Order: sequence, then C-alpha cells, then structure tokens
Amino acid sequence: MEIVVEIEEIVEAYIRHKVMPNDPVGDAMHLALASFHKCDFLLTWNCRHLANANKFGHIRRVNTLLGLYVPVLVTPLELLGGMDNEG
Repeated sequence: MEIVVEIEEIVEAYIRHKVMPNDPVGDAMHLALASFHKCDFLLTWNCRHLANANKFGHIRRVNTLLGLYVPVLVTPLELLGGMDNEG
C-alpha cells in the first residue's frame, strides 16, 4: 500500500500531540491508516497505545481536531465478544 503525504502528516500530528510514541512506522502509522481510510475498527493486541480506554479520549480529540474519522480500537477478544462465546 502506498503511503500518501496526508497519512505521513497525520502520523506527524499524532507524535506532535503525544497521542503515539515517536515511532512513525508503528502505532501512529496504524492509527493514521485506519483513520484516513475510515475503517470501522482498528483491531490490535496493543493495549498500551491503541486499544486503551485511557488513551481513547485523547485519540478522539486529536482526530476531531484533524477532521478525521475515529475508528473503534479493539482487541480481537473484544471484537468477538470475549472468551465466553459458545461456538
């Protein structure tokens, strides 16, 4: 997938606003891609920077400031409804 200039600018904004750590090819890139492409969900095992209820408000504020869609950030277990599903 080609990374367009707009996505690189979103990554830089996430790092500048301290939404994501200064690793432009990691979490910030994943979130920027999901936000830019208006994905309903960003599925991740990363509960430190992405699927973290304490960070979601900050992510939502920055995405709103940037005029971006805010995907739901979930772990695979959350998306599937937890471990108590039968079948």
